[in-house]
Amino acid sequence: MMVDETDNKATTALLSDEEVVRRVLEGEPALFEILMRRYNQRLFRVTRSIVSNDLEAEDIIQDAYVRAYEHLNQFEGRARFSTWLTKIAIYEAYARVRRIGYQKVDSISVLEGQGMHMKAKGRDPEEQIYDGELKIVLEKAFDTLPHDYRSVFMLREIEGLSTAETAECLEISEENVKTRLHRARGLLQQELYSLVGANANLAFQFLGNRCDRVVERVLERILKPTKQNPVPPTTNEC
Repeated sequence: MMVDETDNKATTALLSDEEVVRRVLEGEPALFEILMRRYNQRLFRVTRSIVSNDLEAEDIIQDAYVRAYEHLNQFEGRARFSTWLTKIAIYEAYARVRRIGYQKVDSISVLEGQGMHMKAKGRDPEEQIYDGELKIVLEKAFDTLPHDYRSVFMLREIEGLSTAETAECLEISEENVKTRLHRARGLLQQELYSLVGANANLAFQFLGNRCDRVVERVLERILKPTKQNPVPPTTNEC
């Protein structure tokens, strides 16, 4: 029974978006979960780029999915389903901004996967701390961008959409996408420098475990411990 269940999940996971939509409309609403899991990250990222608040973005995503489900029969297949869904999420986000007069709230998002995510697998604690600090700096810099630039940067650089797909999702010209992306990169560069410039002398530090490791390995090579020549105790000045 469990094998059948696993095989069924594997099979449905291979379905195209259009096939899932068709089967949902034909009476298999539970399959809508496939679409949600497939696009949760993208919708979070694009809505987060508009409202700059994690909890607000999650709430908007839920509304967007409900809206999409309720109007699923209006999906005509002329554009990709992912584009159609992304546009709904963007509409919901901007509607929320207009409705409650949203004020930007500082918050650190949970960006996973590609782009800004720094994989911690196989990295030592020191490297993981560095990754986490870098992630925070990047996200703080990202949050300083104007809304229009954030959305373009998020879709192009982090989600990896093409210029044409980004233009369609945001309903702007491809030239506008290129212009906003170029300006977003410039602003991010300036902001990152302002955030870390004062501490530039702290960059490329060789401290902690790395320092200890090199000291120990060099001592092992240059001093062969003997009874007459024991290895002196090391001092940790790193």
